[in-house]
Amino acid sequence: MLEELSLKHLGPIRSAVITPARGMTAITGETGAGKSMLLSALNLISGGPADPGRVSSGQDEAWAQAVFAVSADGPAERGSDGSDGSDAPARRAAAIAAEAGVEPEDGELYLTRTVRAAGRSRAVLNGRTVPKSVLGAVSGELVTIHGQAEQLRLASQARQRELLDHVAGDERQLEAYRAAYRALSELEERLERLRSQEASARQRADYLRESIERINRVDPHPGEDEELRVQRDRIEHAAQITEGVSRALSALDAGQGGYGTDAHGACDLLSEAAHALRAMRLDGEFAQLAERIESLNAELQDVVFALSGHLDEGFGEGDLDRLNARIHELGELTRRWGPELSDVIAWRDGAVFEIEDLDASPEKLAELEAERARLRREACAAARELSAVRADTASRLAARVGGELASLAMDGASLDIEVSPRVGGEPDDLVLDANGGDDVAFLFTPYEGSPRLPMGTSASGGELSRLMLALELSAAEMRGDGASAGMTFIFDEVDAGVGGKTAVELGRRLARLAQSSQVMVVTHLAQVASWADRQFVVTKEPPDVPDDVPGVVTTIARVDGEGRAREIARMLSGSESEASLDHARELLRESVL
Repeated sequence: MLEELSLKHLGPIRSAVITPARGMTAITGETGAGKSMLLSALNLISGGPADPGRVSSGQDEAWAQAVFAVSADGPAERGSDGSDGSDAPARRAAAIAAEAGVEPEDGELYLTRTVRAAGRSRAVLNGRTVPKSVLGAVSGELVTIHGQAEQLRLASQARQRELLDHVAGDERQLEAYRAAYRALSELEERLERLRSQEASARQRADYLRESIERINRVDPHPGEDEELRVQRDRIEHAAQITEGVSRALSALDAGQGGYGTDAHGACDLLSEAAHALRAMRLDGEFAQLAERIESLNAELQDVVFALSGHLDEGFGEGDLDRLNARIHELGELTRRWGPELSDVIAWRDGAVFEIEDLDASPEKLAELEAERARLRREACAAARELSAVRADTASRLAARVGGELASLAMDGASLDIEVSPRVGGEPDDLVLDANGGDDVAFLFTPYEGSPRLPMGTSASGGELSRLMLALELSAAEMRGDGASAGMTFIFDEVDAGVGGKTAVELGRRLARLAQSSQVMVVTHLAQVASWADRQFVVTKEPPDVPDDVPGVVTTIARVDGEGRAREIARMLSGSESEASLDHARELLRESVL
């Protein structure tokens, strides 16, 4: 939502600040007063062309800034039906800003553009200089100007399809189709790689097969080489181990060392010590000491048992040769695919999968072709289901827009929304892309008998603006979830050629749209302005002098109460007579939904 629009030294406007209402805001003023400067400011912060001629006479630069309320709390929340939440436009804008390295400040984004009289411009987002394209991308999610064909939001078929999907609420069907299309695309890419294999790819496959065979022949196990090196060290130092173990056993247990039964080892001495203390038959400290000695003796007995096992080991020269040969085999593997045996095993497992992609055997290709045919059938079925939902919604949306156009003095005008399947070479085959198997086109007929033409090329500024009002309003009310909340709609020239009852209906529809979105309208009709929640008046002094004459100043001021009644009266009759004021007050009272 646009919270504030500020501009300085833009045309005849020296300085102005507008704080639009959350609902509908009207910008009024006499013809030539400078209302177009507000649109120029919005075009600037939207990344539009910078015209040095717009800089106020005698000033070095013009400046415009828009402050939008957005959310910085992650991706847009989704409704129970999978649709984007009502603040989706603001969250998408925040995501674009984040990609440019800019985070919202207190939930707000500041879009600023400076245009120097010398011809250069500068784009700034929350105090950080950015390319003007970033401003354009951010503002494109937050504000839409209707009435200027070159800025038509729905000029492209892609945006038209997005709007139709949004109104249809076909998120489930669209996601199901996209999942099927992704699976099909991935398999087709794999098939293409296999078909376009060159000699280098086949050589790679041969290398992988030979390497896998060699590794499998050796059959390594993680950590096996370290275990074998430990065993080899034991064999190479067998004599030292035997002598050291024997001496240790003799010291601990004389019977194990072969010194006869008369000799005493550490275990025997500890047993004698414990027995001497037990023989005293005194509890307390001596009994505790005896227990400690016995505990030490038990630990030594375990050590003796462990050492005795090493005396039984017998390794021959054959064992050492076998170990060295195995260590050499494993070393060859780690040198090529290591550094560890676990790396060798991981490389082999990965090579098994890689070789499947490189193996372009006829059997493999036939298998993948059959899988491709199955996935294509599934994708086409999902595309037809999606297309059916789109076609049904297109019919209902077009009919609703037609009814709105009739109420806006556009009898004979109509909008046709075509959903055309893209048929392939076979009758049941579809040409698919990431968004489905059909083309969506919005075709506008401005008057009865006129050919249907693409939107943006078949209507004047006023007609286009009213068409977009009818379309935005119909879409919002059909969806019924406030899904355009967070978007600001600017309507220019929407009242061109309109008056009387039609003007009232025009204002009523703008107010209805403002129930779900922020709306700003530049208008010269009191019957439209009276529906606004807030009104600003643009005034030029002196009033009948060209903008570029020195001394001409345009001001923008909010009007309320009697001030607003006087402005409505001026718009009605050009005067502030008592009759005009009474009419204005009555119009304001009646302009309520």
